[in-house]
Amino acid sequence: MAHPKRKISKTRRDKRRTHFKAVAPTIAKDSTTGELHLMHRAHWHEGKMYYRGKVLIDSTEEVE
Repeated sequence: MAHPKRKISKTRRDKRRTHFKAVAPTIAKDSTTGELHLMHRAHWHEGKMYYRGKVLIDSTEEVE
Protein backbone atom coordinates (compact mmCIF):
# COMPACT_ATOMS: atom_id res chain seq x y z
CA MET A 1 0.00 0.00 0.00
CA ALA A 2 1.36 3.42 -0.96
CA HIS A 3 2.16 5.92 1.75
CA PRO A 4 3.91 9.31 1.72
CA LYS A 5 7.66 9.38 2.21
CA ARG A 6 7.50 12.71 4.07
CA LYS A 7 4.83 14.46 6.11
CA ILE A 8 2.83 17.10 4.23
CA SER A 9 2.45 20.16 6.44
CA LYS A 10 -0.99 21.46 7.37
CA THR A 11 -0.30 24.64 5.40
CA ARG A 12 0.53 22.79 2.17
CA ARG A 13 -2.47 20.50 2.62
CA ASP A 14 -4.83 23.44 3.19
CA LYS A 15 -3.46 25.38 0.19
CA ARG A 16 -4.35 22.44 -2.02
CA ARG A 17 -7.85 22.19 -0.57
CA THR A 18 -8.81 25.85 -1.01
CA HIS A 19 -9.96 25.33 -4.59
CA PHE A 20 -12.83 23.02 -3.59
CA LYS A 21 -14.91 25.89 -2.22
CA ALA A 22 -14.94 28.00 -5.37
CA VAL A 23 -18.10 30.03 -5.92
CA ALA A 24 -20.19 30.48 -9.04
CA PRO A 25 -18.57 32.45 -11.88
CA THR A 26 -18.99 36.23 -11.91
CA ILE A 27 -21.49 37.66 -14.38
CA ALA A 28 -20.90 41.05 -16.03
CA LYS A 29 -23.11 43.33 -18.10
CA ASP A 30 -21.71 44.64 -21.37
CA SER A 31 -21.87 48.45 -21.50
CA THR A 32 -22.48 48.52 -25.27
CA THR A 33 -25.16 45.83 -25.71
CA GLY A 34 -26.46 45.32 -22.18
CA GLU A 35 -25.90 41.56 -22.62
CA LEU A 36 -24.97 39.48 -19.56
CA HIS A 37 -21.80 37.39 -19.99
CA LEU A 38 -18.98 35.78 -18.05
CA MET A 39 -16.25 38.14 -16.85
CA HIS A 40 -13.12 38.31 -19.02
CA ARG A 41 -14.77 36.39 -21.88
CA ALA A 42 -15.81 37.44 -25.36
CA HIS A 43 -19.49 36.89 -26.16
CA TRP A 44 -21.76 36.81 -29.22
CA HIS A 45 -24.69 39.21 -29.60
CA GLU A 46 -26.75 39.51 -32.79
CA GLY A 47 -24.05 38.02 -35.03
CA LYS A 48 -21.16 40.05 -33.57
CA MET A 49 -18.52 39.05 -31.07
CA TYR A 50 -17.88 41.63 -28.35
CA TYR A 51 -15.07 41.95 -25.84
CA ARG A 52 -14.77 44.91 -23.45
CA GLY A 53 -17.48 46.79 -25.35
CA LYS A 54 -15.78 46.55 -28.76
CA VAL A 55 -16.65 44.43 -31.79
CA LEU A 56 -14.04 41.75 -32.50
CA ILE A 57 -15.79 39.73 -35.21
CA ASP A 58 -18.75 40.79 -37.32
CA SER A 59 -20.27 37.73 -39.02
CA THR A 60 -23.05 39.78 -40.58
CA GLU A 61 -20.65 41.32 -43.12
CA GLU A 62 -20.68 39.88 -46.63
CA VAL A 63 -17.70 37.66 -47.47
CA GLU A 64 -16.45 38.24 -51.02
